[in-house]
Amino acid sequence: MTSRQDAQPTVEPVLGCLLGTAYGDALGLPYEGVSAQRAARLLGPPDRFRLLAGRGMLSDDTEHSLMVALALNESTFDPDRFAKRLAAHLRLWFLALPAGLGMATLRSGLKLCVGFPPHRSGVYSAGNGPAMRAPLLGVVAEDPVHLDKLVTASTVLTHTDPKACAGAKAVAFATYLGVRDDLTDREALADRFIEAVNSHISEGGETLLPLLSKAAESAAAGQSTEQFAADIGLAKGISGYIEHTVPVCVHAWLAFRHQLQDAVQATVKLGGDADTTAAIVGGMCGVLAAREDPTAFARLKLDQVVDWPWSLARIRALAAALVSARRACLSVPAPRPLWLLRLPRNIIFLLIVLVHGLRRLLPPY
Repeated sequence: MTSRQDAQPTVEPVLGCLLGTAYGDALGLPYEGVSAQRAARLLGPPDRFRLLAGRGMLSDDTEHSLMVALALNESTFDPDRFAKRLAAHLRLWFLALPAGLGMATLRSGLKLCVGFPPHRSGVYSAGNGPAMRAPLLGVVAEDPVHLDKLVTASTVLTHTDPKACAGAKAVAFATYLGVRDDLTDREALADRFIEAVNSHISEGGETLLPLLSKAAESAAAGQSTEQFAADIGLAKGISGYIEHTVPVCVHAWLAFRHQLQDAVQATVKLGGDADTTAAIVGGMCGVLAAREDPTAFARLKLDQVVDWPWSLARIRALAAALVSARRACLSVPAPRPLWLLRLPRNIIFLLIVLVHGLRRLLPPY
């Protein structure tokens, strides 16, 4: 792999990754758990935020990415300290009763709260939770070995199935390349990516790697992400299984590259676990958009994402702090969530989600 491994990240790709994640999460949230066909009839196209009167909110997908950023800063990017700091943030986040937890995250959160250490808190699952925490890790990793350690530390906190770790590493390698490689076209990007994952992913990749190669070949041939998903048996929606999520996200990333808005909207249209898949694709494409299309984020209307205590201003400040910490190799002051005030916010968020759930009981079907 010909990456410039000593490259220091700048604010643009870090912020692009976090804002891309937030955009995908907020856009996809109302579509979560709905089939592609029903979503089109019930909600219409994902061309704007539709959660609450034309506004969007952030779910666990963005929150996990922000916790990763906080833990990286506080640990000075050391994998062992990173695992401990991420575990501490996950514990506080869990105690604030977040909505929409996956079963593996629920069980691991309980284990953390009763005192299990980070290397023993995970449960045997191949859900896609670790993949949603992975994009930022690829942006800040020093080299493939450092990437491997960071992703492994993040993954085993909640998921111990090797497939989950392999899928998260694939996502992280996408953003690693997005920051460091001189990418000229779609085929070059696909070739570099497949070279990287085949070289650095072994355990857990036995069935994933052929799917990633198929995704790369499909994207290089100009096949739509929708058609690729149908070809691998996911025409009704993308599940939360890591080997369903990651190949489709990789295809969208390769097919659209820096076209962040188009990539995220195409992913949401696939249905299923729409907020998580769109958040992952947003994080992946956000890195390339920050490099190649400076106007991309102005088109997203992110000011219509209303949430608290996290806001776009705090996310930008966190991105700047993380880059400063990476350059100086020390922790720097950064915005932190007001965990005690997360509980009332989560209750309001849950009520909004429940309203959406009740709406789905009504026509059109």
